[in-house]
Amino acid sequence: MDDIVKKAMAKWPDVPHCYGWLALDARGNWRMRDERAQHLDLAGDKVVQVALLGFINRNYLCDERGCWYFQNGPQRVFVNLEATPFIARTDPAHGLVLHTGEPVASIARAWMTDNGELIVESAGKIAQVDDRDVAQLMATLDIDGALASDEALMGWLGGGTGQLTLRYKGHAAPVERIAREDVATRMRFVRMPALSSGAAGTNSVPAD
Repeated sequence: MDDIVKKAMAKWPDVPHCYGWLALDARGNWRMRDERAQHLDLAGDKVVQVALLGFINRNYLCDERGCWYFQNGPQRVFVNLEATPFIARTDPAHGLVLHTGEPVASIARAWMTDNGELIVESAGKIAQVDDRDVAQLMATLDIDGALASDEALMGWLGGGTGQLTLRYKGHAAPVERIAREDVATRMRFVRMPALSSGAAGTNSVPAD
């Protein structure tokens, strides 16, 4: 967390939290959602300013409820998640990187949803792989030691036997089947944070 943020939190400890104004889409884009976007349930505008992107990424945290937020000075701006708290993308130098820019050093385990979405866990962080990059990882999947063809993978997703494994940087991570609607519950995060009863919060514009 940035020092300037820590100082702001100490100086203004009771600023109401903000909900609905910031989202992370399934391709790792931060999106600002103004009142119109919220009212019409639109994705919102992509954040493209390099300095702002870095500021959000450095101050992206999780509370005790499993709700992720951007600590914007003294204010928590809670994040609506289209997929998972992190999104992973392929990278020529690092293999995979999170949307925050952090390289994925290793994969402890992985999951594949009924829709074919690939989710990985690295250092306790849950990241869905950008759908544009999933195809590049298919060549690293095997079932009981044999390369998983498209047909074999479809059979496995449909309930077939065998252990699906993802090979990454010389290590093998077991892959489990999971229903998309169970991902957030199983992995203990909240996709759409909401104001708790009795908590301080607002749907107003995030504080500057």
